[in-house]
Amino acid sequence: MTLTRATKIVSTIGPASSDLNTLTRMIAAGVDVVRLNFSHGKAQDHIDRANLVRQAALACGREVAIMADLQGPKIRVGKFENGQIDLVDGEPFILDAACELGNQERVGLDYKELPRDLKPADVLLLNDGLIVLVVNKVIGSAIHTTVKIGGVLSNNKGINRQGGGLSAAALTAKDMEDIKTAMSFQADYVAISFPKNATDMEMARQLANIAGEAYGHKPMMIAKIERAEAIPALQEIIDASDGIMVARGDLAVEVGNAAVPGLQKRMIKMARASNKLAITATQMMESMIVNAIPTRAEVSDVANAVLDGTDAVMTSAETASGKYPLETVEAMAAICLEAEKSDICKLDADFLNITFTRIDQSIAYGALFTAHHLRVKAIAALTESGSTALWMSRNNIDIPIFAITSSVATQRKVALYRNVRTLGVVPSNDIEEVLKTTEELLLAKGIVQKGDLIVVTSGDPMGQVGGTNALKIMRIGGR
Repeated sequence: MTLTRATKIVSTIGPASSDLNTLTRMIAAGVDVVRLNFSHGKAQDHIDRANLVRQAALACGREVAIMADLQGPKIRVGKFENGQIDLVDGEPFILDAACELGNQERVGLDYKELPRDLKPADVLLLNDGLIVLVVNKVIGSAIHTTVKIGGVLSNNKGINRQGGGLSAAALTAKDMEDIKTAMSFQADYVAISFPKNATDMEMARQLANIAGEAYGHKPMMIAKIERAEAIPALQEIIDASDGIMVARGDLAVEVGNAAVPGLQKRMIKMARASNKLAITATQMMESMIVNAIPTRAEVSDVANAVLDGTDAVMTSAETASGKYPLETVEAMAAICLEAEKSDICKLDADFLNITFTRIDQSIAYGALFTAHHLRVKAIAALTESGSTALWMSRNNIDIPIFAITSSVATQRKVALYRNVRTLGVVPSNDIEEVLKTTEELLLAKGIVQKGDLIVVTSGDPMGQVGGTNALKIMRIGGR
């Protein structure tokens, strides 16, 4: 299935999936990228899980990517004396940065600067918007509110302001330490929570590159779009990132649930147009935390993200703490595959009004056009960095793209690219030797048969990053 499915699967691992047997079965079922959620656990927990991912991938004979997802600013209530309270509509309630332990009248704040960000009539949304408070006044460290929509409020639930506007920095001191931890096991992707502008992403990239320098490693950076302020700055954030995550949870709370589907389509389209990656996340298979099959609404949600052109769909609690992590991956893979069958290839339309100035980029588009019209079996991109495969993957084509590379880091990186698979080869500067190996690998995996045509892109001389300058049409077994 992983050889025929174009859309990739990102799965979060946690207590339900952190044993070698379960994780190996999940990767075999279709996980392409494993997400480590740095909002939970200690540094050593993430290091141990990263090692586990590498073991499981090796057992499956595949390279999968690791994504380190940073926690970002903790804008949350504190703890309660009895663990939780029940807020009643119309009653007063105080959020107090100076409060140590909460009760029925007030609760503390992890984010001590929140009182400075608020004014009367502001609306606060707690616990993913299930509880709504209206600000009456702010006195010192205390935010006096009236409960508009009540309910059970328990320890450490999140706080959003309707419409956004909280001043918390995207990178906290914890995030900066977590970046160092992620680079110690060479995380392939780092996801930044709550960026507001390009500067947040540029700072995160700089910190990651510095931390990774000792290991000769530079990760790719993913911006999680979950603040209202990020929407007007979307293009600059995309330009400063390698990809975006449509993080529909916090984003929906800030901009409203109804706005999210349209924003999702817009963000994916913008990312693809900018030659960047897109991941669609949050509650995609939520019911499978406790149920063995998804709801029909969830099936439609995943399928629509695929049809929007997302590179990957993501699971969170479903695979981290749910009862059916393996079944979730299997169901998601099947949905992606069926959705892709109904997606009509309109490659010629993609080439209208397109411009490019780089030789390697023109070769990539030339390969797509040739492959589409000759109906070849596969496109093989001999690549050092994966850039040629990335450019190809931004266009909707029903022919599989294979990144042929000797770089393990590149093999892992392209695991997130839509419609791109990877085949590892031994380093060589002999183009004929690499072509022979590529042919043998494609034949061995049953991707091609003797007599089939494939399109190959390569660089002359071999081994240079950004050196793709040749396109070849090759008949299998005809050399």
